[in-house]
Amino acid sequence: MRYRATLAYDGTHYQGFQRQAVGIPTIQATVEAAISAVTQQSVVITGAGRTDTGVHATGQVIAFDVAWRHDDADLLRAINARLPDDIVL
Repeated sequence: MRYRATLAYDGTHYQGFQRQAVGIPTIQATVEAAISAVTQQSVVITGAGRTDTGVHATGQVIAFDVAWRHDDADLLRAINARLPDDIVL
């Protein structure tokens, strides 16, 4: 199922939104890791735009596909529990 979520973050500690080489902290890689940890599925998120190094965002829309059998609110809570304090769905 495809999910749409609204993302907000403090980009101070990230090298922008878009995933880069392994070991470079980005918003996309961090969110994908959190969703994968919760769902036990490989996930690629699609962002409606991207930001540069150190840039903050509110209201950025992302989409991702996962199979989830529980309530959507449970998925949101579980992902947020896995995200660092400077990123929230």
